[in-house]
Amino acid sequence: MYKARYYKADGKKGRARQLPDTLFDGIVNEGVMHQVVKAYLANQRQGTAAAKSRGQVAGGARKPWKQKGTGRARQGTIRAVQWKGGGVAFPPIPHSWRQRLPKKVRSLARRSALNDRAENDRVVLADLPTFETPRTKDLLGFLGGIETGGKVLILTDGQNSNLYMSGRNLDDVQVLAFGNESVYDVLWAHTVIIERSALDGAADAGNTAEEGDDA
Repeated sequence: MYKARYYKADGKKGRARQLPDTLFDGIVNEGVMHQVVKAYLANQRQGTAAAKSRGQVAGGARKPWKQKGTGRARQGTIRAVQWKGGGVAFPPIPHSWRQRLPKKVRSLARRSALNDRAENDRVVLADLPTFETPRTKDLLGFLGGIETGGKVLILTDGQNSNLYMSGRNLDDVQVLAFGNESVYDVLWAHTVIIERSALDGAADAGNTAEEGDDA
């Protein structure tokens, strides 16, 4: 359904390649993507914020002055919320912000995010160059020949530590293994560069699964 630009390891542009229908099926469900991104951001929260209420602050067991006759407002304790050093009214309590979503919902959201980028010609297939050692300069040179237009997400075929370390100090570049990216990562990037071998492997796995269902 979709085609993507293709670049060789030397940076030269090749013939556009067809994207596999098993992953790029043309469905873009914005509601599901919004739901998954909200859950992802909520799961990043530590939930450790805390403060003491007036009942947890030490001291203040007796009245600071008598109830009547002083001309001042009556006070019950120096640990009330209006006193310096007192407790906090409705303090934050440590708790988990974790949200869980069904696997099919997460899968639909991931496909929708990739389809959205492919629909707008923001998915690029590439044979990534081999990095013997981490070199940010070489990575920038490779990206310079690709029309990225902003933030770039590079999805590699398995873990590629040298490529990861080459891009980890670049604010607008993120390197992840294909399949480990979240919906937020895909939507964060203006351009998604996928290593061709990783996408071929995913397409073969999808075809195998379909054949098993038919059987």
